[in-house]
Amino acid sequence: MKRLCIALLACVAWLLAPSLASAELRVVTTTTDLGYFARTIGGDKVHVDTICQGSQDPHFVQARPSYMVTLSRADLLVFIGLELEVGWLPSLIQGARNPAINPGKPGYFEASSAISAIDIPKGGTDRSRGDIHPFGNPHFWLDPINAKLAAHAIADRMASLDPANAKLFHKNQQDFEARLDRKLKEWTDRMAPFRNTKIVSYHATFNYFHHRFGLDSIGYLEDRPGIPPSPAHLVDLIRQMKEKNVRVIFHESFYDHATSDMVGSRAGAKVLILPTSVGGANGTDTYEKLIDSLVNQFIAAAKQAKK
Repeated sequence: MKRLCIALLACVAWLLAPSLASAELRVVTTTTDLGYFARTIGGDKVHVDTICQGSQDPHFVQARPSYMVTLSRADLLVFIGLELEVGWLPSLIQGARNPAINPGKPGYFEASSAISAIDIPKGGTDRSRGDIHPFGNPHFWLDPINAKLAAHAIADRMASLDPANAKLFHKNQQDFEARLDRKLKEWTDRMAPFRNTKIVSYHATFNYFHHRFGLDSIGYLEDRPGIPPSPAHLVDLIRQMKEKNVRVIFHESFYDHATSDMVGSRAGAKVLILPTSVGGANGTDTYEKLIDSLVNQFIAAAKQAKK
């Protein structure tokens, strides 16, 4: 009986450990990119959980009870915003029953509030036009400048919630910005010879990357966001690609690429199956390596097209 009591007390202590442990700031992020920023800024002063993994489509995540449990313990929720997670995050927040991360509270932080969105639609956003984001393209992190802005804003929010470690958070954030500045110069110099290169994409995921490095997107395989392309649209797109000598197709790794392969074959273009987030492919376990991967694959394809 005594052993049973000891075992039960040990179990209770284990269950209570998160609340009794050293005062780590508990952060939950919706994506691995935000998770990487939070870990880089917080170091060993934060505990970070991420809901959507790098190989998943962040538009569509199953709202599992385990995610609600994780959110129930969070001091800070960091999400992309611009309605990227609108299909699943509100139900998780509601199920978590954690007042600290409710909208309007300090523990509720929309990372896109730090950036200027592109691709804001004109002329209405009814469902007949597809899965349009009314406040702009949410995939802002694929522009390194936006990554810096988001990381800075996350550091500010973390510092406000944990003033004792504010100096450390801002030091780590400044170190990260300095690394990104060096990498951005490298990426910009390497991409410079390919400015104004015409490309197409399956979805609008990479538009911020294209804008940053001066690539000229002539269209998408999807004629409407989130809706499979019609044969007529693909025929017209292939015609345009041939006329404009488009030799590269950007394709997200989590989408089936059979259609892109077919278009690439008929138009004479290379299909790049690309990660969109940290951890989305082997060798992309940091944000810097993620952008390295995009730059390296595009340059290799663009050089091959010129031969």
